[in-house]
Amino acid sequence: QVQLVESGGGLVQAGGSLRLSCAVSGRRFSTDAMGWFRQAPGKEREFVAAISSRGDSALFAEFVKGRFTISRDNAKNTVYLQMNRLEPEDTAVYCCAAKYGMASSGSSDYDFWGQGTQVTVSS
Repeated sequence: QVQLVESGGGLVQAGGSLRLSCAVSGRRFSTDAMGWFRQAPGKEREFVAAISSRGDSALFAEFVKGRFTISRDNAKNTVYLQMNRLEPEDTAVYCCAAKYGMASSGSSDYDFWGQGTQVTVSS
């Protein structure tokens, strides 16, 4: 059974930082590209960042603007999203997703999803 479990969300003041984690089980993690997506209330789900299976390339949404980084530890089957200089507009449920092959910004390309972790940024 494939499981993706996010953690690390919470309440933070604007300008603060959070690091999200996503632990994956039930798949060969080292051959999967991993993505982070987010969905704010009343809005469509949107792409945040993705990383290749080896961790040697990454994609970022324009709004990240150098504030977020994505990394992975294949020995721990875990992908991370480091979020710095958070803004109230970053408030959303953040989900990780897995796909075999190349990293992608398209949510429909991903086969497995976690339940998400809430990030709330206060002004």
